[in-house]
Amino acid sequence: MSGPRRDPDVVRPYVRTGGRSRPSRDVRLETLVIAVHDPLTQGLEPDARRVLDLCRGGVLAVAEIAAGLDLPPSVVRILVSGLIDTGHLAAPSRRVRADAPSADLLKEVLHGLRSIA
Repeated sequence: MSGPRRDPDVVRPYVRTGGRSRPSRDVRLETLVIAVHDPLTQGLEPDARRVLDLCRGGVLAVAEIAAGLDLPPSVVRILVSGLIDTGHLAAPSRRVRADAPSADLLKEVLHGLRSIA
């Protein structure tokens, strides 16, 4: 049996999140976020800075951030919620458009498509 692992790249999730175990808001894997223009990064943890740097390229889903940084999705959800709370990231709102088709109309279209298939 070998001794304790001495890999310097292994950091516990609770250390990466500053001891937080849950996101402070409803951040899901499909939540889209974008970096706010020129946010100050002083005082941010290294992982939070990495998330912010990745998001400067445009709108990304939390799952894409986790994959791009090779971090557990649960950790990224907590980091992203913290960055939204501090104003470093913004999540576009999910507004229903006034001219969006009704659910009934969409069901009729779906039924029609299935009948011709």
